[in-house]
Amino acid sequence: MKAFFQAGKRRFVLGEGTRIMGILNVTPDSFSDGGKFFDPEKAVTHVLEMEAQGAVLIDIGGQSTRPGYTAIPWEEEWSRIEPVLAAIQGKLSAAVSVDTFYPEVARRALAAGADIINDVTGFSPEMWEAAAESNRCGCIVMHNGEIPPEEDTAEAVRVFFERKVQEAARYGISAERLCMDPGIGFGKTYEQNLQLLAQVNRQKVPGIAYLMAASRKRVIGQPCDNPPFEERMAGTLAAHTLAVAGGADFLRVHDVKEAVQAAKVADAVLSFQKM
Repeated sequence: MKAFFQAGKRRFVLGEGTRIMGILNVTPDSFSDGGKFFDPEKAVTHVLEMEAQGAVLIDIGGQSTRPGYTAIPWEEEWSRIEPVLAAIQGKLSAAVSVDTFYPEVARRALAAGADIINDVTGFSPEMWEAAAESNRCGCIVMHNGEIPPEEDTAEAVRVFFERKVQEAARYGISAERLCMDPGIGFGKTYEQNLQLLAQVNRQKVPGIAYLMAASRKRVIGQPCDNPPFEERMAGTLAAHTLAVAGGADFLRVHDVKEAVQAAKVADAVLSFQKM
């Protein structure tokens, strides 16, 4: 039986190729591209460009969650996201994700046409309630936090994912509306991040979508003498390709065109492992 990820108006069959999620940060202070697309007109242009390059999901964030970030109020976050959501209505076939940990922003974004809520804090009860008010919105649930060094990192993340599947069910949210993200760079050590990239197959919950999001992050820079963020594309492609080999369904990236090409080649090669 085929498994799916329901993302609002889009329904993705799992196991039929790697899908790319393009990143749009409408923030002045994101770690890699802060300020670049803060202007709504530039943001919309970039969204359309990413879709043309092959992104089938677009993730819009109005708040930086870089290490050491200072949270802004939900009202300010929404003021950044709302103009972009309004401007792209009717212009995209890609599913639209909103990166937020505020239930009020989630509710407003879904009402404005968003298809997915991407919560880097892993979905609080209030966020589950907001998602449950929608019949079809997708939920990207991220593991965020430290893992004791004596624990098996991949196993700890898988247990967390299983618990979140059970939580979602209690709110009436079906498994096909869920996508799990191991949270590269969020509370983990360098070695733990590498283990998560290397052992996707040990983290995945059967029948549940899995997203890898290591684009330009510290784990990419560290083994390469920490080049500037914008010079980490090749390293990102390498890490994400290994994640695809482990079974990742979605990749969240800054460099869409290159990621699409790398994923297509990886999928083509990996198809021969099943023969």
